[in-house]
Amino acid sequence: MGSIWIAGLFVLFTWWFSTGAILFLVSRAERGGRQAYLNAVVLALPLLFLGGWGVHASLADPTVAGVYLAFLSALAIWGWFELAFLAGVITGPLPKPCPPGVPPGERFLRAWGTIAYSEMALVACLALLLLVSRGAENQIALWTFAVLFFARITAKLNVYLGVPNINDHFLPEPVRHLSTHFRKAPMNPFFPVSVSLLTFATACWVERLIDAPAGSGAEIGFAILATLTALALLEHWLMVLPLRDAALWTWALPSHKSGEGRAPASANARRQT
Repeated sequence: MGSIWIAGLFVLFTWWFSTGAILFLVSRAERGGRQAYLNAVVLALPLLFLGGWGVHASLADPTVAGVYLAFLSALAIWGWFELAFLAGVITGPLPKPCPPGVPPGERFLRAWGTIAYSEMALVACLALLLLVSRGAENQIALWTFAVLFFARITAKLNVYLGVPNINDHFLPEPVRHLSTHFRKAPMNPFFPVSVSLLTFATACWVERLIDAPAGSGAEIGFAILATLTALALLEHWLMVLPLRDAALWTWALPSHKSGEGRAPASANARRQT
C-alpha cells in the first residue's frame, strides 16, 4: 500500500512541477519576444529526444523502474509539445482573435484554425506510441499520453462551449488570442458527459489497481494512471466550482500575471488551450 501512495504523490508532484516549469519557461521567453520563444522550444528539444528514448527503453521493462521511466518519458514528450504550443511555434493556420458575433459554424472553424497543427502533431504522436507499444510488456507511456490527450480534448471542448472559470490571464502572448474563442457560461451540455467519462476511466484504473499483484510494476502503473486521470477529473470540476488553485503556480509566473482564477493543468494550459 505504501508504494501506491508513493506513486500517487509522485504523479501529483510531477503534475504540479511540470506545469510550473512550462509556465516559467514561456514567461521568461516573453521578455525577449518571438525569437526567445523559438529559442526556448529549440533548447528544450533534448527533452523530446530523451522522452522518445525513455519510451523505447521502457517497452520491454514491466518492472517498477520501467513503469516510472515510461510515465516520465511520456510526460517529457507531452511537455515539449505543450511548450511548443504555448510559445506559438506549433499552433494552427489561423492565429487570430475571433471577431464578435460570428455564426456558430464559423466560430468553430476559427477555433480549430488556432490549434490545428498542434492537435494534428499530438494525434500523430499518439498514433506512433500506439504503433510502437503494440504487444509491449509495458504500455504505461502510451496510456499516460492517451489520458493527457483525451483530457485535453474534453477540457478544450468545455472552455469552447462555456464554463464559469477560465484562466485566460495565464496565456502567454503568442496564444493570448485564444481567449477570444473561449466562452464563459454557468454550464454546458458536454460538461456532465466529460466528468462522467473521466470518473468512469478513474474507476477502471482503480479496479485494475486492486487486482494487480502487490508491489508489481502493474500495480504502480495503474496507481499512476488512476492518479493522473483523477487529477484531470479535478481540473474539470475546477472549471465550474468556486475554488482557486492559482497560488500553486504563482512561483512560475511574473508578478503582473498572478491574479484571480485557477491555474492551468496537464496542467490546464495543456488542456484548456
